[in-house]
Amino acid sequence: MADTLGRTHPTIQAKADNAATGPVRLVLFDIDGTLVSTGGAGMKAFGEAFEAAFGVTNVTGQIKFAGRTDYSLFREMCRHGGIDCTAENRELFFSHYLRLVDNHLDASKGGPFPGVVRMLDELAAMPDAPALGLLTGNIREGARRKLVAYGLWDRFALGGFSDDDEDRNLIAAAAAAKGGEYLERQLAGPEIVVVGDTPKDISCGKHIGARTLGVATGGATLEALRACGPDWAVADLTHLSATKVCGR
Repeated sequence: MADTLGRTHPTIQAKADNAATGPVRLVLFDIDGTLVSTGGAGMKAFGEAFEAAFGVTNVTGQIKFAGRTDYSLFREMCRHGGIDCTAENRELFFSHYLRLVDNHLDASKGGPFPGVVRMLDELAAMPDAPALGLLTGNIREGARRKLVAYGLWDRFALGGFSDDDEDRNLIAAAAAAKGGEYLERQLAGPEIVVVGDTPKDISCGKHIGARTLGVATGGATLEALRACGPDWAVADLTHLSATKVCGR
C-alpha cells in the first residue's frame, strides 16, 4: 500500500475503493488501546471495585477485557463471583469503580498512542471537518475520566457508551444516531469511520455500515485486524493521514 507521498508501506492495508464512497462526516474512536494506554487502570479498578462492593476477590483473572463493554464485563464478573447482576448491584459496583479508577489514572504513566494527537489535530483542521466522537465500551463517566487525564475529552462532541447498551453493535448504532442528531442530517454508513484496536471494533463498525480502521496499538495484532477485512489496518496512527481516512 502506498502512503500519501507515494511510498510503499508494509504496515498499511486498505481497500481499493474506500476513497470512492464520498467524504466522511463522522469519525468514531474507541478509547482503550486505540486513543490511549492507561497502564491497565480500568482493569485494575474493576477487580478492586468488585471486591469493595461484594467482598469477592480474583474475579478479573478469568476474564478477557479487550473489546468488551463495561456492562458485559460486570455481568460476567457476577456470574463468576456468584453475585446477582441487578441494577442495584451494578450501580454499587460502578460507584466504587469510578473512585478507584481515578487513583490508578493518577498513578499511571499512560498517555495517547503515537499519531493520535496529530490525527485529531488534522481532522479538526480540515475544511468542512468531520465531527469527532467516541464509540467505546466504557461507561460515559469512566470514558470522561480516562480522557480528561490525558487532555483529550474536549476533542469529542458526542459518543456511544456502555450506558447506551451492553452490546457493542448497539452502542455503535447509538453513536451513529447521536452523530446524525449533532450534524442535523441522516448519516449513511460510508459517511462514518470507526477506529479501534480489536476485531470487535471492526465488527461493530461494519454492523452500522461504516468504514473501519484497525490500529494495532492495543488488543490485537496487525495480522488479526487485517483478517477482519477493515478498510484500513495500520500499526499505529502515524501511518495514515486524516485526508486519506476522510476521502478528501
